[in-house]
Amino acid sequence: MKTTQPPRTVHRPATGRSPALDLRSLQKTHGKGRQAVTALHGIDHAIPSGSFTAVMGPSGSGKSTLLHCAAGLERPTSGSVTLAGQELSGLSERQLTLLRRDRIGFVFQDFHLVPALSVAANVALPLRLAGRRPDPHRLEELLSNVGLLEKRHRRPAELSGGQQQRAALARALVTHPEVVFADEPTGALDRTSGRDVLKLLRDAVDDLGTTVVMVTHDPQAAAWADEVVVLADGWLVDRLTGPDVTAETIAARMAALGV
Repeated sequence: MKTTQPPRTVHRPATGRSPALDLRSLQKTHGKGRQAVTALHGIDHAIPSGSFTAVMGPSGSGKSTLLHCAAGLERPTSGSVTLAGQELSGLSERQLTLLRRDRIGFVFQDFHLVPALSVAANVALPLRLAGRRPDPHRLEELLSNVGLLEKRHRRPAELSGGQQQRAALARALVTHPEVVFADEPTGALDRTSGRDVLKLLRDAVDDLGTTVVMVTHDPQAAAWADEVVVLADGWLVDRLTGPDVTAETIAARMAALGV
């Protein structure tokens, strides 16, 4: 899936903001002894609050492992992750679950909508699971923002792929999360649908102050971000910001790195 270039009027947040995500000497090793494979090698990186970061690299570079460790879905072998001001290593599994439920949103390539529920019920599901009653006005506003208000009573199977991903994004935003993690959110979409989803992610950053961390393989999708970090073989090998965050510059840098 190739997305079109974003408009160059995209907002770039000021530097100096406190980090929403702070990775210190982050290492992740799978297995033990001679069978051990290190997926991340001492990653040090901080992502400011209210910013959009794209994580790129070839298959096997550690992108998904980085996202999983950053979101508290996997525990690192060593190093630390501070997410939304909370250092994760000392948290129990229940505490991690509550943190993810209340302060983090997730968007996946495969949508992960519940087939038996309506669009509105899918979007409200995180609130229901937390024992909270959805505000009907907030729910309508959110569905309207993603262009699904008129389809709120439909089931996921009655929607296009782009519409399902917009519903998944609304679900990720319904709890007002501080950080949204998006794993290849446009990978299964056509160009137009992918652009719609990327614009909504960009709007969440600019209008709501949400921090977005997106794994992608596509330079044109990454060009919507404020910053691009590049992984190769578990190492952080490059970082692009400011005027370097264009599809052409990103593609050229990836090619130069051989990744």
